[in-house]
Parts: sequence; C-alpha cells; structure tokens
Amino acid sequence: MANRLLTATALAALIAGAAQAAPQTVTAELKNSTGQTVGAVTVTEAPKGVLMRVEVKGLTAGWHGMHFHDKGDCSKSDFTSAGPHVHGSATAVHGLLNPAATETGDLPNIHADADGSGSTEVFSSLIKLSDLRDADGSAVIIHANTDDHTSQPIGGSGARVACAVIK
Repeated sequence: MANRLLTATALAALIAGAAQAAPQTVTAELKNSTGQTVGAVTVTEAPKGVLMRVEVKGLTAGWHGMHFHDKGDCSKSDFTSAGPHVHGSATAVHGLLNPAATETGDLPNIHADADGSGSTEVFSSLIKLSDLRDADGSAVIIHANTDDHTSQPIGGSGARVACAVIK
C-alpha cells in the first residue's frame, strides 16, 4: 500500500511536469476585408504537427480554400500583406493531391453552409506551431473559391476573403 502513496514532493513534480507538457495554443480572430470579426482560428501544437479549429461566418455558400500564409499581417483589405503560402522551401509545389507537393501551408478546404457559416477541425503534419510563430508570424487565409489541391500556385482558390494573424 505504501508504494501507491505519493510524497508531497513527488506529487508537486508530477503536477509541474503536467503543466509543462500542456500543448501551446494560439487563438486569433478571423477578419473580413472591412475589418469585421467573422470568426476565430485556434491552432494547437501537436507532437507531429498542428491541430487547427476554424469557425467562420459571412462566407458564400460552398467550399473555400484555406492556407497558412507567410506573414502575420492582415493589414491590407485584400490580405496580400500576408504574403504567399508558407512554402517551407524556395522550390515548394502547391497541392495536397499533387504528387510533387512540398508546400507546408497547404490545408484542406472549409465548407460554408447556405447561411455562410462554416466550421472545421483539421490536422496538418506539414508544419509546427513554432514555424507559424516565427519572427513575422503567419496568417490563416480563407479564399473565395475551392482549392483543387493540384494547380499552381494556389489551386484556383481565388481572392482572399478572411484573415487571422498567428503570432
């Protein structure tokens, strides 16, 4: 029975270890082109990538491309201030369905219902939270159209309609 009891010191060490093991999480507001908050993005560090939850409203009904972009800057109304997708290398190729794909910013599409709202939870093994939170941060961009996950450079996903800064 004695070997099942923890000393106060051992218990404190277990609690401290559990607190240190808690995954890092970043939550950011999704904004539309007029600066209105239209949702939220939560990115959580996972042992082999990131887990991301997105909730959004105000989209057109249907599928929308979604990507991690290079800079944590949503200051321009067209969100071009966020730069290109996070590439991971200078020779990155876009597309989750492209056999030559190497782009670390690729994500699955998000679907908006008839009322313009959408939500999803996706896992990406292509990137770490520390990569997204580098010196200039990054952004999650939702595009106007669906991403075909093949064509270059952005899968035909069109204009940027919502942006969230990850810092």
